[in-house]
This record gives sequence, structure tokens and C-alpha cells, in this order.
Amino acid sequence: MSAKIEERVEEIVRGLLTTVPELELVDVEYVRERDYYLRVYIDKEGGIDIDDCQALSERLEAILDREDFIPDTYILEVSSPGIDRVLRKPRDFERERGKQVDVTLYAPFDGKKQWTGALTDCDGKILTLDGGIQIPMEQVSQIRLHIDF
Repeated sequence: MSAKIEERVEEIVRGLLTTVPELELVDVEYVRERDYYLRVYIDKEGGIDIDDCQALSERLEAILDREDFIPDTYILEVSSPGIDRVLRKPRDFERERGKQVDVTLYAPFDGKKQWTGALTDCDGKILTLDGGIQIPMEQVSQIRLHIDF
């Protein structure tokens, strides 16, 4: 059910963003924590601001209220994915190619459970880091942009 909600919200947001081409949809997630949350993550070159989030939130909320396809009571959040964003979708890997990532594995691969390196490719089955390191995606728990303090 949540996948269908995420998919429909993604369609709506993509339609809304056709009028604001500098904004990019990064991700949509519908999750239950204490309450249900519908989170929409957006970004643009140079970063987004509160006005970007508010404008999209208001337009999206009007459509969601009108279509009323989400059966639960939920909290809508529109925000930046943050500097330590998780990479999930093919477009994430395309966009972040060449950047440093932190990779966490379910079990050690080549003796390590944590890897950091420049993302050179991800075809959905194999994650490739600089130096020719190839990690099967089925072993990957999470991939985040690396933050260097």
C-alpha cells in the first residue's frame, strides 16, 4: 500500500515541478513512525530554502486533499534530503557519480563491513567504487553521501 501511495505522490510532484524546472524531486516516502508521515524530498543547485518547501507543500496539499487517496491520517513534510542523503534510486547514483560515498554492508565483503570511496557506477546489481572495487548490491545495507568534516 505505501509503495502505491509513494508512486502516486511522486507522479503528482513531478507534474507540479514541471512549472519549477530548477527543483528536482529526490525521493518520496510514506512511513509509519508514531504517526504516518508523507515525506517529499526536493533539491536544486545551491540548495533549497523554506520558500521552496512551503510553495510545493501548499500546492501538493491541495491536490492530496482533492484526490483523497491516502486512507490514513498523515503529516506532510517537504524538505531537503540533507547533506548525508541516502542513495536509493538509479537517478540518485547518476546524480552523485564521482562523489564520495559511505557504504554499509550487511556482512563483511573483502574483510570490511564499511567502505568509503568515489562512486563510479551502479547498475542495480553491482556498486562500483574508485579503484575498481565492485560490491554486489544484495550485500549493501545503505549508501550515503560522505561528509568530510
